[in-house]
Amino acid sequence: MGYVVKIGVPVAIGVGLFYWLYNNVDFDEMREILRYDVNYRWIFMMLVMSVFSHVFRACRWRLQLRSIGVDAPLAPLVVSIFGTYAVNLIFPRLGEVWRCGYIARRQKASFTKVVGSMVADRLSDTATVLALTVVSILLAGPAFDKFFTTFPQVKDGLWNLLTSPFLWCCVIVVVLAVVALFRFGSSNGLVCRVRDMVKNVWQGFAAMAKMDGKWKFLFYTLLIWGCYFMQLYVCFFAFDFTSGLGIVCALVCFVLSSISMGIPTNGGLGAWHIAVIFGLSLYGVGTFSFDDPDARASAFAMLVWGSQTLLLILLGIYTYIYILMDKPEKGRVKSVN
Repeated sequence: MGYVVKIGVPVAIGVGLFYWLYNNVDFDEMREILRYDVNYRWIFMMLVMSVFSHVFRACRWRLQLRSIGVDAPLAPLVVSIFGTYAVNLIFPRLGEVWRCGYIARRQKASFTKVVGSMVADRLSDTATVLALTVVSILLAGPAFDKFFTTFPQVKDGLWNLLTSPFLWCCVIVVVLAVVALFRFGSSNGLVCRVRDMVKNVWQGFAAMAKMDGKWKFLFYTLLIWGCYFMQLYVCFFAFDFTSGLGIVCALVCFVLSSISMGIPTNGGLGAWHIAVIFGLSLYGVGTFSFDDPDARASAFAMLVWGSQTLLLILLGIYTYIYILMDKPEKGRVKSVN
């Protein structure tokens, strides 16, 4: 039953949002736009940048893994990133767990330490998104004011979350439980195992503080998010109606789409489209409406998201074949638990 819920709920949310958004679109007009009004060379360039973003992410993760004694070759790390996004298309949020399991098993490393490195990896991404959001608000404050006016539930939800007594009580309870676990739980076998697991996760996370190549980590972070942004920005030049909108519009759409990925849908289905279409509407590409959606913005979102999703599927197939053929030699697997 749990697996049905994990698979069914994200699919239901994504399909519902997608149907809600595209139900009244003029598909004939969309078809004409996609057939005659798109320069697909820019779309191809976007796909190339997408692949490089995965490679840079693997390079960054390699620095973190080395700090905990896991010296994995770059090729399987790149494949693990490919597989992460492919798995997330079916099981949202489980791709990260899969890549940790794959690398830990391949390198004969501690799974919980590898998970800790992945947590640090994702927290750095969260910090990057927050920084980009602040920059975007400073550059395009009126656009975000309109967004929160149109979707007040988003603003209210964020505020209620941050000011929720229940949230902070849970944080305090968890902290106290962890402290008690380490100080008073040494005699119970189950408690010892949980304590060791938490300790390993923390070691994997805290290893960033003593990691060699911190400037490389920052450099790879800039490359990753630079690729992410440029993936969307270059697509603006593929359509006549977006080619003159400018980099600020692209940044607003990028930040809104990044935030939308927090909604648990398969590969951003529905939520990503809504964010990008709304962002385009702020700069004159139609008006945001579920009753009469703009075919141009809808075509843009459909093509960009569809191309990226198709790429992730192909990379997922490549990952599957690679893992089947990958036979690491014992002398080639280096890790320290």
